[in-house]
Amino acid sequence: MAAFPVLKQETVFQNGTWSYRIPALLYLPRFSIILAFAEEREDEVDEHAKLIAMRRGVYDPATHRVQWNHMETIVSAQLKDHRSMNPCPVYDEVSGKLILFFIAIPGKISEQHQLRTKINLVRLCYVTSVDQGRTWSAVQDVTNSTIGSEYKNWATFAVGPGHGLQLLNEARSLVIPAYAYRILDPKQHPTPQAFCFISSDHGTTWEMGHFVGGQSAGECQVAEVQTCGRKVLYCNARSSSGARVQAVSYNYGVDFEGGQRVEKLVEPPSGCHGSVIAFPPPPDARCQDSWLLFTHPADPKARRDLGIYLNKSPLNPAQWTKPRILCKGLCAYSDLQYMGVGPDGSPLFSCLFERGCRKQYEEIVFVLFTLKQAFPSEC
Repeated sequence: MAAFPVLKQETVFQNGTWSYRIPALLYLPRFSIILAFAEEREDEVDEHAKLIAMRRGVYDPATHRVQWNHMETIVSAQLKDHRSMNPCPVYDEVSGKLILFFIAIPGKISEQHQLRTKINLVRLCYVTSVDQGRTWSAVQDVTNSTIGSEYKNWATFAVGPGHGLQLLNEARSLVIPAYAYRILDPKQHPTPQAFCFISSDHGTTWEMGHFVGGQSAGECQVAEVQTCGRKVLYCNARSSSGARVQAVSYNYGVDFEGGQRVEKLVEPPSGCHGSVIAFPPPPDARCQDSWLLFTHPADPKARRDLGIYLNKSPLNPAQWTKPRILCKGLCAYSDLQYMGVGPDGSPLFSCLFERGCRKQYEEIVFVLFTLKQAFPSEC
């Protein structure tokens, strides 16, 4: 299956002296600013991560082009003797504060070491910016205040990776997707389960929601969906069982119904991170409930062929389309953003994703495309 044409494609992070992995993307429509984040590593190995890198882009709605600034590392986004991983940004439109969550892990301690020893060493951290990412605050370690005594019941945990979300509820809650490997039985391997960190005071304090039950679920993203006159929070999570897992919350991420397997969203062996966003359908759509877009490797045997999937009935896991291929060949993690209306009058999206020729992680690429380009029969 050939990849469909896109409006714009550009390499944003290129491996060389440093390697770059784990993309995160955030669009600030008020300022027409796009923020692209990634881990900066000594090489591709997780244990060799160092800092969070960022590029700021200015989007021109008239030409549908992006002017990127030079790459920089966010030097304040670190704890001493720790490596910074899993960038997860969210923007609060009320306060104008940009919050970049990440996890900090001491030295070169691996995830597998923590899973084997069942000793959690990860810290939950963030930095903030009030000038759209030009300057950043000192780091805040909120592990104890946010997780508390539950911390010792996890072998390890992480946020995202990828973008967080601000909801349209009365509190304009901020939501950071996360997952933890819970020690449910000391004799068994820890179980990954998805949940959310939630703030109802514009990022001043954070609390934990409850876990998605019923299915093992790891790296995840959330989207706010308008359906049947109400807003619900939709979670889509990685699984190693051959298919994605989804769950729905009717109270802004505090509680989720039991997770469901999404048979149409196939996982490669051991799974892979994917991205999901909600967006308003075209004006002539029969129903004006939200639609969902999802990106993920489409090959069930390997991390290959980045696919885009559409669901016009978001709470129904059977309604996902077959994938349209955004990029042929080796690929891995991705992050999506909704950008408004494109030049052809259909919804416009951006995607930041990993790809390569000989291996999946040679560069991180930014693309712009419209719904009509991806799914011409739906527009």
